[in-house]
Amino acid sequence: MTAPLVAVLDYGIGNLRSAQKALEHVGADARLTADPALVADAAAVVLPGVGAFDACMRALRDAQLEAVCHESVASGRPFMGICVGMQMLFSRSDEGDAAGLGIIPGTIRWITDQLPRPQMQWNQLHLHTADPLFAGLGDSPWVYFVHSLHGVPDDPATVAASCDYGGTVNAVFRADNVFATQFHPEKSGAAGLALLRNFVAALEDPS
Repeated sequence: MTAPLVAVLDYGIGNLRSAQKALEHVGADARLTADPALVADAAAVVLPGVGAFDACMRALRDAQLEAVCHESVASGRPFMGICVGMQMLFSRSDEGDAAGLGIIPGTIRWITDQLPRPQMQWNQLHLHTADPLFAGLGDSPWVYFVHSLHGVPDDPATVAASCDYGGTVNAVFRADNVFATQFHPEKSGAAGLALLRNFVAALEDPS
């Protein structure tokens, strides 16, 4: 069976290759790319990211990948955002002034300053939905976070999982074919790899 092609968007900022390597590990033909033609041919698209919101949005636009993101989502193919890549899917961020992609309407807000910020630790997810990508993860999987902000969508039903860190922190989002995580699946051990494996398995068997 041919490994499904997954385009990992390369806009030249942060450690984007770690997501690519994790996807390869679970069976994808994952390509780090900024080529719109290759992205259009991919079975799924992944937008990773680390760092500051404004810098990442500027780099994405400089790489001429903003329209590619919108076209990929509009095509109905699976699209995953990871960490700041997740935040970039929102309309705006309290961290900066740049406009986000607006694919998930809402705002990226600071988490509490009553605990160390960033949250840089393992934490347990509270799953709100029976999303297929959560299959086999258990009721409260441990995953790894490095972040100071989280997404607050206009539609609360978009939140697929949360965690507790001085209050509720929204950690996973689902909006039709878009799935996005504040935590790093590629750094989250067995649970993170299981989630990515579910993502890739669905591409191999779309039924």
